[in-house]
Amino acid sequence: MDFSSSQFWVSLLQIIWIDLLLSGDNAVVIALACRQLPENQRKVGIWLGASAAIGLRIIFALVVTYLLLVPYLKIIGGLLLFWIAVKLAMGEDESHADIDGGSTLWQAVRTIAIADAVMSLDNVIAIAAASRGHPELFIFGLLLSIPLIIMGAQFLTAIISKYPILIWLGAALLGWIAAEMILGDIAVLRWLEVNMPTWIEKVPIEESAIGLGPADMPHYVSSIIGAALVCAIAYALKKPADQPG
Repeated sequence: MDFSSSQFWVSLLQIIWIDLLLSGDNAVVIALACRQLPENQRKVGIWLGASAAIGLRIIFALVVTYLLLVPYLKIIGGLLLFWIAVKLAMGEDESHADIDGGSTLWQAVRTIAIADAVMSLDNVIAIAAASRGHPELFIFGLLLSIPLIIMGAQFLTAIISKYPILIWLGAALLGWIAAEMILGDIAVLRWLEVNMPTWIEKVPIEESAIGLGPADMPHYVSSIIGAALVCAIAYALKKPADQPG
């Protein structure tokens, strides 16, 4: 470990920044999934959800090189994340009186685990790229995400009950991430390379196993569409249920 190397400190700062950004995504999922738990179970749900997130990151860290080469993996994960985002948004107005505390806790943890399984892959890839072969930086990045996820989830859970619009914004964020994942799948990038070459650009091999990534314009357009689509689908599915029967 060369502390005098400027590259080491640049990588360290990059990892801290990545953790601050990406741990927020996990915190959003945990906060949305735990927001309707009884007060005495909410902290338990947050801790279990954060533990699931970290456990999945460690597992993915062990096999990240292989996972980077699996086509369609991010497409499946993105579609699954879309579904989770819609379900979380639709649950905005569910009555607290109907909550079964025991089963709801495990339902929340299950939702968190599925969403984290989808998002942790991208998180690990980003930290692995920023660590540039320094295993101590990679481990530091994984450990740093633990308090960030827990503190972020507790903070968001506290304010979501006061500002319900944050539920929709959180679901939209997950839709944005889902669209990013789908567009970044190896199979999609290879198809774009042949059929729509202006939609892709060369990126460092640390960021993509094939050295290609989506160009800025299609990346942001697809992400905005993904965020809007989640909200539109959730609103359309909620509306009939909200009308008097």
